[in-house]
Amino acid sequence: MRSPALRHVLTHLITPLLMCIGMGLAYMGAFVTPEPHHLPVAVVGTTPQAKVFAQTVKDTAGDKLDVRTVATRADAVHLLKSRDVTGAYVPSAHKPELLVASAASDMGATAVEKVFTPVAAEQGVPLKVTDVAAPVADDPTGQGLFFLLIAVSIGSYASVAALGAAGAELPMRVRALLALGVSAVVGGIGTLLAGPVFHLAHHDLASVFGMAWLYSAGILLIGVGLHTFLKRWTTLTMMVLFVMLNFTSSGGLFRPELQNGFFGTLHAFWNGAGFVEGIRSLLYFGDDGLARTVWTLAAWLLAGLVVTGIAALYERPRRARHAAAHGETATAGPTAAPAVQRTAADQAEAEAETEEEIEETVGV
Repeated sequence: MRSPALRHVLTHLITPLLMCIGMGLAYMGAFVTPEPHHLPVAVVGTTPQAKVFAQTVKDTAGDKLDVRTVATRADAVHLLKSRDVTGAYVPSAHKPELLVASAASDMGATAVEKVFTPVAAEQGVPLKVTDVAAPVADDPTGQGLFFLLIAVSIGSYASVAALGAAGAELPMRVRALLALGVSAVVGGIGTLLAGPVFHLAHHDLASVFGMAWLYSAGILLIGVGLHTFLKRWTTLTMMVLFVMLNFTSSGGLFRPELQNGFFGTLHAFWNGAGFVEGIRSLLYFGDDGLARTVWTLAAWLLAGLVVTGIAALYERPRRARHAAAHGETATAGPTAAPAVQRTAADQAEAEAETEEEIEETVGV
């Protein structure tokens, strides 16, 4: 290929085309065909009839449902609020009832309604649906937390280009401190959006900020550290880690029981799932399960600190050589003019690459 300009353009097209493929595979693989996979439900009752009914539901559903029996309605409510089951059916010849917790998953509640509504219809009686943990009126589907995740994520990984590329000449410790500061700003913006602006969170805003800061700081530190090794490919890597795999496994739209095994497995330890489930615990479930999600986010933050530490060690010899070269240039006088010109040219090229990387990231 003889034209350097054309080769330059075609090279830079690789990233958006790979993003197109990756986003299509991730989003369509995770969201297009949601079906229950071992969706946990309960049947209330300890009588032989209740146990036979539960087994019949299990046999009919196959691998789609995991059915258990519980002694009382109160036990079923407890399981729902601890998110151990997605729905609980209370059999009755005249007034059957389905208990759900839509704040945990609106799609999950809909799925169990589709399972048990025909069961009541066979008895010729209407099914009463009781929501024991409904989301706030300002977020009727409970999916606002997913969009909060998107906002905080984009603010985090888009800032990586500025800190990693434009700040490449700064020592790693300075970039790491900037990452922690930027993550506090991003977390504050997310908290304002969730609270005063859209009223997704009516309480515990300080804790919401803490979760947002932990989540954002992990992303930023990982990105800043990776930039040392990946340069302009950092954008694609961040998209894979914190968009393609992150949004799809977060549980913000579909719980893992409504997805295939790959995304369901990621949900157990990925940082987006920790953020969404942690905020849900804060807002709707009395902190149940909060400790585990905080530890998940802390583990990602620790991973970010490790990556930046490794990057700092990797950069140290290069920075020493760079400082030595500048010292030699300063003492060489007029004979150093060609070296100064080369340095200026290299600096201009680096600035152009930085601008391209930032534009690419913001464009995404």
